[in-house]
Amino acid sequence: MPNEEFGFAPPPFKPADALVQLKRALRDLRTLTERGDGFELKGARVMELVAGDSAIDARLAKRPSRQVPEWDRFTLDGSAAVRKFTDEVKKRLARWTEEER
Repeated sequence: MPNEEFGFAPPPFKPADALVQLKRALRDLRTLTERGDGFELKGARVMELVAGDSAIDARLAKRPSRQVPEWDRFTLDGSAAVRKFTDEVKKRLARWTEEER
């Protein structure tokens, strides 16, 4: 949606490009291990990411489990949603680390 006052529109969201950037940011956290289309924490699957035509479909575990985890689902359809999701991942990692102690 163009901003009439300034005469520009934000660049269109490209899920495939955003997925590459998101995976890089998640690898930089150093506590997660990338496996296929998702990430693991100490061998437990905690996240799955799939780029669609207009958004990234993400599933984030409510808590790490070696069994089938309970998932929260996210639709990342813009840069703001990707940043918010990354912040949520950081919060959960901090909580999971604290719960281990």
